[in-house]
Amino acid sequence: MLRGTKVGLRARHEDDIPVLRTELYNDVVNAARAEGGPWRPMSPASKDPRLVVDDTEHGHVPFSVVELEGGTLVGTATLWGIDTHNRFAHVGLGLLPSARGKGYGTDVVAALCHYGFAVRGLHRLQIETLADNHAMLRAAERNGFVREGVLRSSAWVLGEFLDEVLLGLLAQDWKPDATAQRRS
Repeated sequence: MLRGTKVGLRARHEDDIPVLRTELYNDVVNAARAEGGPWRPMSPASKDPRLVVDDTEHGHVPFSVVELEGGTLVGTATLWGIDTHNRFAHVGLGLLPSARGKGYGTDVVAALCHYGFAVRGLHRLQIETLADNHAMLRAAERNGFVREGVLRSSAWVLGEFLDEVLLGLLAQDWKPDATAQRRS
């Protein structure tokens, strides 16, 4: 498990899936804002590709996020679109409604940076988020990500086009949090 100061990133467990499906992906507004496509319902028995881990897929590394105290599941974190030639990946996360506003997002981004830079040897991490996703923008910037641009009207979300912000962090600019105890 990767450890931050408040949360840990661990492998996805089978019993995480119903919680994540119910609290994250069945929330139409949240899912529509987080996904790159339209929301659609998934049956409980389906092998939802957003949740089920394919251990043979090396370009997509999903984690379940748990509180360090007690081990309660609080969300998901992912390095996706991993490009081993150009040594970059995209960062994504989703927190359950009960876990929002507690500083977990900043800690998750820090742990993903550690995984991407120290464990995987990547050179660049990138985040794309809706321009009004202030929590993600704060979490990214607190970890050293720099706003590199705005993709104007690039996301169709629930009947309107919204801007997305592109943020990047290079390995040479990453400053690991010395107080966090992260272990792979």
